[in-house]
Amino acid sequence: SAKELRVVPIAGDVARAFVKKHHYSGKVANNSSLHFGVFLNARLHGVMQFGPPLDKSRLIGLVSGTKWGDMLELNRMAFDDELPRNSESRAISVALRLIRKRYPSIEWIVSFADGTQCGDGAIYRASGFVLTAVRPNTTLMKMPDGSVIANTTLNTRVMPDGRSAMSHARENGAVPLSGYQLRYLFFLNPLARDRLTCSILPFSEIDRAGARMYKGIRGENNSPGGTTTGEGGVTPTSPLHSEKVTDHA
Repeated sequence: SAKELRVVPIAGDVARAFVKKHHYSGKVANNSSLHFGVFLNARLHGVMQFGPPLDKSRLIGLVSGTKWGDMLELNRMAFDDELPRNSESRAISVALRLIRKRYPSIEWIVSFADGTQCGDGAIYRASGFVLTAVRPNTTLMKMPDGSVIANTTLNTRVMPDGRSAMSHARENGAVPLSGYQLRYLFFLNPLARDRLTCSILPFSEIDRAGARMYKGIRGENNSPGGTTTGEGGVTPTSPLHSEKVTDHA
């Protein structure tokens, strides 16, 4: 049963190894600083990683009055196929509760669902996140060889001729990956919701925009048990304790 899961802080190297094996991208977020493992019968079946956004200055204004250390981003979330139904949403709810308990200064969490390769965020909706953006993808580039690279990587990499790697990639046929990026927020401090500077969208906006995706299949309906990814954070300083999953987030 999903109620028998345990959510425990784990070492970064253990988390990264699991993410490389089970995340659809096969890539880790090097900025992750807080790692949770999801265990069932003493075996690791899932990982959630939190860390600072790559471009925090562009996100921090989503909630007015947010200080530099007041928010987190969910950078990566990966689960294997052996967990019971609804395990993912239960696990993320416990991780959020642990963060709220141990780091009360953190007021909100941001994460992104990748509707170009994975899903439209069923886990976030099941875990109490609100939807704040559904936008055509502009951040993931499909390279001529079929690989996918984030534009932040291309924009910061310089070629031998002095041009950005992005300019070089576009000249050689790189294009934005077809699909959507969806942005979700969760308020650890309910009062922070009153300071939100953008609109909360109804979940029906996903269908209206044609952004529905489940496990990489476009147009499919999502179930709360599906797998997705996330990105956002701050560096915690004291240890977290394990906590058994319950029905109450």
